[in-house]
Amino acid sequence: MHLSPTLENRLMALEIKASFAEDLLDKFDQIVIRQQDQIDRLTREVLALRQRAPADDLPTSRNLRDDLPPHY
Repeated sequence: MHLSPTLENRLMALEIKASFAEDLLDKFDQIVIRQQDQIDRLTREVLALRQRAPADDLPTSRNLRDDLPPHY
């Protein structure tokens, strides 16, 4: 089967576009992998910081009157 030159050119253009799209998809995949690794590291770091922080540092319910200066 022989393709007309126009059809052959169109087919070649589509193959080139598909090749570029595949390359771009591979790059995006690598970006997503790196970002997921960074999210995992940051999540572990936050958990470690939460474990190191004393429980006394957690906000508790307070009476706003306790924050008034002594002259009130």
